[in-house]
Amino acid sequence: MQVTSAGNGNPGEEIEGNLVTVVIPARNEERAIRDCVASIQAQTYRELQIIVVDGDSDDDTAEIVKDIANSDPRVELIINPQRVIPVSLNMAVAAARGRWLVRVDAHATVPPDYVARAVEHLATGRWGGVGGRKDGVGRTPAGRAIAVAMASRFGVGGSTYHHGTTVRTVDHVPFGAYPLSVIRELGGWDERLRVNQDFEFDRRVREAGYELLFDPALRIDWECRQSVPDLFRQYQRYGRGKVRVARLHPRSLRIRHLTAPALVAGMAGAGVVALRRPRRGLALVAPYLGGIAVASAITARPLDREARPWVAPAFAAMHVSWGIGFWKGVGEMLAAVVRGRDDLR
Repeated sequence: MQVTSAGNGNPGEEIEGNLVTVVIPARNEERAIRDCVASIQAQTYRELQIIVVDGDSDDDTAEIVKDIANSDPRVELIINPQRVIPVSLNMAVAAARGRWLVRVDAHATVPPDYVARAVEHLATGRWGGVGGRKDGVGRTPAGRAIAVAMASRFGVGGSTYHHGTTVRTVDHVPFGAYPLSVIRELGGWDERLRVNQDFEFDRRVREAGYELLFDPALRIDWECRQSVPDLFRQYQRYGRGKVRVARLHPRSLRIRHLTAPALVAGMAGAGVVALRRPRRGLALVAPYLGGIAVASAITARPLDREARPWVAPAFAAMHVSWGIGFWKGVGEMLAAVVRGRDDLR
């Protein structure tokens, strides 16, 4: 078993044949990490280097990985005391020996042909990265509602990887698979970005002239948030992070990215109006409330009775928190400009 810490990687290790390096960033994932690693060990593609980068967990995640590694020499553990995902990814890149690198989330599992199918695409030499469909897994009533909300166009808009059904080129793939040469050419992931670092990296992949492929057969079973408050906090981080990426890549911002911020601004305005004219204030938010009602009724159909009431709160949490996070990010950006600092953290 190999265990290394931050700063002790081996940058530029020689690539070994058709080896694939699978990277799993993890922190406090003692409940999920064994199943995640097991799904990688069960791959039909056997030439694997499996690197788990533990972000200095407070639980037994690292000990579980050590136990797995004792019986499978393909598994390696790296400790990242900085607890930042892009740092973990770059540490894995430094230690990678594979021709291709596949990222898998610690609270996700993939089917046995996942790596083989990703390699089949990458081996053509056409793609700078490939990725698949991220299907939410809910274990609580709210979690099941969140999973279907995240698979809805009303919930996530144009995020193809949540609901796409056809093979196509895209702007971004979740937990992507890339040629290691492309990752090293681009300098890896931006360590200033605690969230949205994957979107930012894909932006640079495309700016370098490569294309990204979405294949829905590359299915990822990903454990989504299991409560609405947790979902709210997650999407607020996403919205805040979008502003930081937009500072680096202004042309990456799309009209659809402004929908949730516009909603929040509109709701704030409606709240002010409602102080004097409650009916008019309600009328201003009625179209959105109506949209949520219709979308929730449609989306909740396959769910059990306990989960159905959570669909509308899940939609609202995703939209409102993303918008709030975006405005927080704008405020932080303006404050940084005033202070004369370019601090993306």
